[in-house]
Amino acid sequence: MEDGQEEAPDRSLDFDDTFRRCFGTMVRSLAVAAGDREVAADCVQDAFMRAYVRWNRVSRLDDPVGWIRYVAVNRMRDHFRKTERGTRALTRIRVQQPLVTDAPREPSELAALLAQLPPQQRIAAALFYVEDLSVSEVADAMRLSEGAVKYHLHAARATLRGALEPQS
Repeated sequence: MEDGQEEAPDRSLDFDDTFRRCFGTMVRSLAVAAGDREVAADCVQDAFMRAYVRWNRVSRLDDPVGWIRYVAVNRMRDHFRKTERGTRALTRIRVQQPLVTDAPREPSELAALLAQLPPQQRIAAALFYVEDLSVSEVADAMRLSEGAVKYHLHAARATLRGALEPQS
């Protein structure tokens, strides 16, 4: 059956397996990148919901998990942009009220260190070190070249090295 009709039922069942296998790992890596587990969980959940609606198409991609990760990273970037716009708006109108703090952060020394990095470096480092993705997979998830990912990882390591050296 060359038209792939036999594969369709199996692929639709693969969504549950993909969710169980990847949800927790993606949330952990993006929680480090975002500095907020709830934001990360929301982004990953939204990505899986979008994948579920399009599963017939997404499951046929070379890397369905990569597509889901890419969507989750984009949702997180949207969150950063929205937060930054809100902060700038408050600054412009000079509202003197405290900003709502993030939900409890992931209790990890690595998360605390990565929180100091700019968003692109933080995302690259979290995907590379926490989710243990290759440079190529990080590049796909962030829609950057491998060279750009290597640059962000190098810059992140240099910053983290500087943060760790004074403690020695």
